Amino acid sequence: MTRSGRLDVVCGPMFAGKTEELLRRVRRAEIAGLRIEVFSHALDTRRGIGAVSSHSGQRIASRSVGDAAEIEIVVAQQPDLDLVAIDEAHFFGPALLATASRLADSGLVVVVAGLDVTFDARPFEPLPSLMALADRVDALTAVCSTCGADAAFHQKSTSQKSAGDHNDAKGADARDMVSEHVGGTDIYQARCRRHVEQAWWRGADARLASEVTSSPSGRQSMPSLTEAGEIGEGLLYGNAAR
Repeated sequence: MTRSGRLDVVCGPMFAGKTEELLRRVRRAEIAGLRIEVFSHALDTRRGIGAVSSHSGQRIASRSVGDAAEIEIVVAQQPDLDLVAIDEAHFFGPALLATASRLADSGLVVVVAGLDVTFDARPFEPLPSLMALADRVDALTAVCSTCGADAAFHQKSTSQKSAGDHNDAKGADARDMVSEHVGGTDIYQARCRRHVEQAWWRGADARLASEVTSSPSGRQSMPSLTEAGEIGEGLLYGNAAR
């Protein structure tokens, strides 16, 4: 009998507990006796290579890979796997969408965790697309550093914000990221909708605001998801992280 696979997505801003939730599901699967492979991206070296760890200190061994294609290669060599967990999915770029879908089609449970929003509140691919195709989505929130409300966003702290943050964002590539661009509470703060001052639609940056253009019908139209994803990869990983 063919196994029934599925794709589960855990998403949210920084400090929402995404990695903790992924680790919880991995440990639960271990208790159930399932065969598991955990993947992390080679660019994420904050707490060493070959481990997935959360801000709270939880940690589990992982296989470090350079791209989504490598995940499929590794999984193909282990036909007895039951569950594949992928942390920091935003590092892998749009190619992860097809990889995760194919793995789920093959009968695996695929759990993907990552950022769905950039520091200026843009959709951050591939998470939005993964969410659309997922069997289950858990959108987590953090705690707003200003008022304590649920925070669906994060932004750079005032001391880290610079005029050059958005320069050439559309041309940036996720593979241009380096470990120094990955930060924590020293660089980023969780924010609720009321207090996310760096949101792109609020006019702080005239060039970004101008991307809300008039359509031929005269109605206002938002940037496409693809455009937002292309911008997002550069925006967050011109300067960012979890």
